[in-house]
Amino acid sequence: MKPSAKNELTALTARYPSLCVCSGDIESFAVELIRCFESGGKLVVCGNGGSAADALHIAGELLKGFREKRPLTAAESSALSAFGEDGMTLAAGLQRPLPVVSLHGETAFSTAWNNDADPALVYAQQAYALVRRGDVFLGISTSGNAVNVRLAATAAKARGAVTVSLTGQSGGRLAEVSDIRICVPESETYKIQELHLPVYHAVCLCVEKELFGQ
Repeated sequence: MKPSAKNELTALTARYPSLCVCSGDIESFAVELIRCFESGGKLVVCGNGGSAADALHIAGELLKGFREKRPLTAAESSALSAFGEDGMTLAAGLQRPLPVVSLHGETAFSTAWNNDADPALVYAQQAYALVRRGDVFLGISTSGNAVNVRLAATAAKARGAVTVSLTGQSGGRLAEVSDIRICVPESETYKIQELHLPVYHAVCLCVEKELFGQ
């Protein structure tokens, strides 16, 4: 990992010293995510309630530029420019993305599934459909005991993904199926969520610095 990328993780624990207890797991997540994106994989993420909002937040930081500039490569720009005026507009305006899927965004699927099948499997069905070997799956649950998130992690693991959990200090049952367990040192829901945001922001910054930084 580039020193500039690792500095983002060092800065995280400087701002939030309580996170030192899980700094190694946070770094492991960043390393796996970099490997995943470099090899053409994607991040699949899910959670419930506030954690669903966090899943969307993570996707928003990675699908476009976060802090680094992400201009297209010359080859990408050239390929788009071949499509005339619209292609040149795309070449000038698009940014290099990182592929992320937030599972709770599929409203038509999820409402149909919850009406017709077992609601606890709503994320697992999508994970089983979308995850491929080499991808990274991130399950966010403050308690670590959200059944739908745990079952999705299990489905993703069966598909060959590296599974990561972002939870409170207990880890819950989600930790049992996670290759990397980030258990922030709080037990009350809103306090856990207050630490989740700086964790995933730091990881996003680290990944972006590694892949797009100078």
